Amino acid sequence: MTIYLDAVWVLNFLLDMMLLMLAQILAKDSTSKIRIMFGAFIASLLIPLTLYFPESFFTTVIGKLLYSIIIILCSFKFYSFYQSLKMLLLFYFTTFAIGGGLVGLHFLFQNPIGFSASGILTYNAGYGDPVSWLFVVIGFPVVWWFTKIRMDKHATEKIRYDQLYPVTIQINHQTNSTTGYIDSGNQLVDPLTKKPVIICDEQFLKKWFSEDEWGRLKTAHEELDFEKIPGDWEKRIQIVPYQGVEGRRTFMLAIKPDNLIIYYDSKKIVTRKILIGIQFADLTNDRRYHCLLHPQIIKLAAVETA
Repeated sequence: MTIYLDAVWVLNFLLDMMLLMLAQILAKDSTSKIRIMFGAFIASLLIPLTLYFPESFFTTVIGKLLYSIIIILCSFKFYSFYQSLKMLLLFYFTTFAIGGGLVGLHFLFQNPIGFSASGILTYNAGYGDPVSWLFVVIGFPVVWWFTKIRMDKHATEKIRYDQLYPVTIQINHQTNSTTGYIDSGNQLVDPLTKKPVIICDEQFLKKWFSEDEWGRLKTAHEELDFEKIPGDWEKRIQIVPYQGVEGRRTFMLAIKPDNLIIYYDSKKIVTRKILIGIQFADLTNDRRYHCLLHPQIIKLAAVETA
């Protein structure tokens, strides 16, 4: 068997570098690319070491673990033992994630059942079907990219859903509860009353309206014909002017509630000094929350906490 050591070495160097880069991205580490490349070079040295010294200490489980620690110390700055341990675990996580993804893709596209030369039906089980180099070269970047995208999205959603809190709203002596999201970008305030405006979506607000009332309210909003607002709601509905993201000035229909309760951490915030802006659609595609809260409400927690 002919082994092209230079080709194996280069391929391993590139794969190790991408794994270290992915670990760096997930950890949000500021290490330079040159140091990452140096760490990848140290990692790639395991290939000739294994070929020329197959019985060396670094081919054992403990040896590989120690070698991994050396790779991490060469690739990233040492801040603390905890930080280095975190990077080591991230490096193993990315390695297992990418490797598992490649194996999964390989067996997804391979047919394990076939005919032998004698015409007998055979089944290829386990790792009898080798993964080709071409598959690794093409599949590795694809799985790497997919893993990065999914982890970035998971981090974003985690930040967002860490800001979700139970919300209870009372209007016309009818009470309903939902989940609210504290949006630091929501700075909408009624220019007349200076009350902060929270925004609730259609699915949640329709609980207080009949189908006819909601239809008339929606028509009044679309046609800017506020005379079509249902009579029973005229004293509750207020028109709030605001400027959209694109710079266009428009109006929002808002409701004056009897009460708003937010269970924020260990606090129970109760206030009526707000307006509820009406969103005639869902706030999110996954419907995780139905209320966009105003950060000013939380700032007034010391005053409004019950």
